[in-house]
Amino acid sequence: MCGLGDDRFEGEAADLEAGIWVRGVDYLSGWRDAREATAELGDALSLVGVESAGVRLRAGSGPDGSGVVRLELSAASAREVALLARVAVARLGRAG
Repeated sequence: MCGLGDDRFEGEAADLEAGIWVRGVDYLSGWRDAREATAELGDALSLVGVESAGVRLRAGSGPDGSGVVRLELSAASAREVALLARVAVARLGRAG
């Protein structure tokens, strides 16, 4: 399983300095949701063979407290993910 801290994909803890915090907004729940989604995405990328060295995933919270996943790819990894997306579209018969 690919989660934060297991060295397969680079991850970070909450980005506490990323913005202004508003009293009463539940940022932690959004961050937790994003952290789970980050682990799921990391797992999926691993399953399809995307090289983890070219991928950086970060969990965060949006201004409204919703979870946000930031994905940063090397150029090579971006091309690989684009190819995989095209293959998936062709197999599923979806047009975009």
